[in-house]
Amino acid sequence: MKIFIIGGNGQLGRDLVRNNPDHELTVPGRDQLDLTRPDQVRGAILGAVPDCVINCAAFHNLPLCEEQPEQAFLVNCIAVRNLATICAEAGAWLVNFSSDYVFSGDKHTPYIESDTPGPLQVYGITRLAGEYAALATATQRAVIIRTCGLYGQGGAGSKGTNFVDSRVAEMRAGRRIEISCEQIVTPTSTNDLSRAVYSLLAHPELCPGIYHLVNEGSCSWYQFTRAIAEMVHSPVEVVPVDRGGRDSRGFRRPLFSALGNTRAADLGIKLPTWEVALRNYLKWCF
Repeated sequence: MKIFIIGGNGQLGRDLVRNNPDHELTVPGRDQLDLTRPDQVRGAILGAVPDCVINCAAFHNLPLCEEQPEQAFLVNCIAVRNLATICAEAGAWLVNFSSDYVFSGDKHTPYIESDTPGPLQVYGITRLAGEYAALATATQRAVIIRTCGLYGQGGAGSKGTNFVDSRVAEMRAGRRIEISCEQIVTPTSTNDLSRAVYSLLAHPELCPGIYHLVNEGSCSWYQFTRAIAEMVHSPVEVVPVDRGGRDSRGFRRPLFSALGNTRAADLGIKLPTWEVALRNYLKWCF
């Protein structure tokens, strides 16, 4: 299969490249492809003649999305619609990623693919709009993969790090860590996610639509941080803080946004538990 990867320099994109089984990959850099320039994107994709386009690029800095909603919509929705149009024209699959933040957090069991979204902030709204745009434009070729709490080698491009790396750095510096205890999530390793994406693409029963791909289980960010401390044998004090579903800057986040993998699981695709994924990541990177 010929696969065109957008956002290959991010933590997920790098793991898609590293874990590529045997596909022919085209991975343009940011200096070669600007997602907000549709003519450039069209020329690059049609020139590569791919069977599948995987879009890992997104505007996912929560505070900046609130400050720059037009840019967030441009990247997370309009650019996705343009990709879907190009893929429909080329007869290629589009795999686009979305977020647990499309949900309100009012549910107390993991959200499944058929649950009704209800985003709380601009970021979640733009990701949901991108889902609708892709599925409406490339009805037979669009796959939306919702995931949660990503961490991978090298960190997220917009932040230069990820949650795990940041906590390990704080522990090594001997800093007392205050972390939210009320938000329940499903932390997911991009190593496991990238492998699951390839398994999904290879499945003979793959259908368009929404899939949840996350490590199994759920925890609070406090519980996740405590697990990191235990696995790296850090004596640093980890203090639970209840921020009422807001981050330290006051931005709203869903109190419960754990995702349940049902559609992919029905195809036999299941990721390891978040504990196993975290242990593997720490062994590999530290």
